[in-house]
Amino acid sequence: MSIRLKKSVWLCVLLLSLCSNSVVARINVFACEPEWAALTRTLGGNAVEVYSATTAQQDPHHIQARPSLIARVRRADLLVCTGAELELGWLPLLLRKSGNGNIQPNAQGHFMAADHITLLEKPAVLDRSLGDIHAAGNPHFHFDPYRILQIARALTTRLTKIDPANSDLYQKNGMDFSQKWNQAIQKWEQEFKALQGKRIVVSHNNWVYLEQWLGLKRVATLEPKPGIPPTSAHLSKMLARLKQNPADMILYANYQNDKSARWLSQKTGIPVIGLPFSVSEKESLMQWFERFLNQLLSAGS
Repeated sequence: MSIRLKKSVWLCVLLLSLCSNSVVARINVFACEPEWAALTRTLGGNAVEVYSATTAQQDPHHIQARPSLIARVRRADLLVCTGAELELGWLPLLLRKSGNGNIQPNAQGHFMAADHITLLEKPAVLDRSLGDIHAAGNPHFHFDPYRILQIARALTTRLTKIDPANSDLYQKNGMDFSQKWNQAIQKWEQEFKALQGKRIVVSHNNWVYLEQWLGLKRVATLEPKPGIPPTSAHLSKMLARLKQNPADMILYANYQNDKSARWLSQKTGIPVIGLPFSVSEKESLMQWFERFLNQLLSAGS
């Protein structure tokens, strides 16, 4: 083989290698919660590599800033989190320790879902004696499909800015998601119309967006104040009230202690249900919505 031919062969191999690397190269996404990991995978497809810092079995308020999480954040091109102070106890430390300028506040790679929607229950007065309240408003908005749609549109735009080479893919996936999600909302609102007006007792005020969307009526909260475990005296008062004016179901998140909810259920006969608070591994947002809505309907019928 001539020297010229050998050079041509090596050049072809090099070009093929470069092309191959550009095809498989993905942007690294660090998602704080499973719902945003699932949404990012749907919008990003093969162009993204997504890691979720938490699971559906964890309370996103209280996570340890482990070295493994710091290592993940350090490599991230895009951070996708809830915001509204939900991750206040651990995310700032991760960002500070990571030294990754691409995902710091105000950077293009810093995406907080709360920044793209209107929040409910923004407190008029900030007073820690009132319990564990969020200054920006209630951060559990992932139970509202309309807000999910708004966030999906904003995240699609952000992905195109972070990775313009794959902008056509993100735009296509974003349009597909919006179309299917809108169709799903119409179906859900017909199928689960029977839930409207159902009276609920909640363990923690996690469900305000779900209540607003489905027309559920919260009549009592197990926690006397947000984040404060119920006392025996508080539960006794609630029991007396519910015997006079019963509820249809008692709700708690599957990561929460269910002892008080089940005690109240045994005393009143009100069905208790532990709802999956987020997407399970390898589950899509659509599948998760279907799952918890069917659980609600079963308990409320």
